[in-house]
Amino acid sequence: MRGPASACSLDELSDFSRNGLLLAAYTPDAVPVGFIAGKVEGKWMHIAEMDVHPDWQRRGIGKRLMQAILHKGKLRGLTGATLTTDKMAPFNARFYARSGFEIVEGDARPLHLAAMIEDEFAKGFDPSRRVAMSIVF
Repeated sequence: MRGPASACSLDELSDFSRNGLLLAAYTPDAVPVGFIAGKVEGKWMHIAEMDVHPDWQRRGIGKRLMQAILHKGKLRGLTGATLTTDKMAPFNARFYARSGFEIVEGDARPLHLAAMIEDEFAKGFDPSRRVAMSIVF
C-alpha cells in the first residue's frame, strides 16, 4: 500500500456489530486484545478486518477469532468466506491459509471479491502485494 494504513471507520464497526459479525477477545481483566469484523456480501461472508495486539499475538487468539466468525457464517448457511490481504506481510497469507483459505484469482473470485480488490487498487494499494482469498464451507 502507498501512504498510511487504513482501518475500518466507526460507522463500519457499528454495522459489523449490528449484523452480529464483530467479535472481540479480552483478557480476564476485560482488556480488549483483538477483534475480527465481517459483513455479508450476497451468499458470502467477507472478513473486513482482523487484528490482535502485538503483545497478545502467537497465543491462538487470532485462530479462535477466525474459527468463531467462520462458524457464524456456516450457521447462517452462507457459501463461504472471503478476504483480501497483503501477501508480503510475514504472517498474513500463511495464517489465512492455515485457517483453510485459498488464493483465488481472475474469474474464480466471487463478484464481490473481484470488485473489492479492484477498489483497493484504485485506492492506492499495491497490486503486486495484494491477494484475494476464499474458503468454501
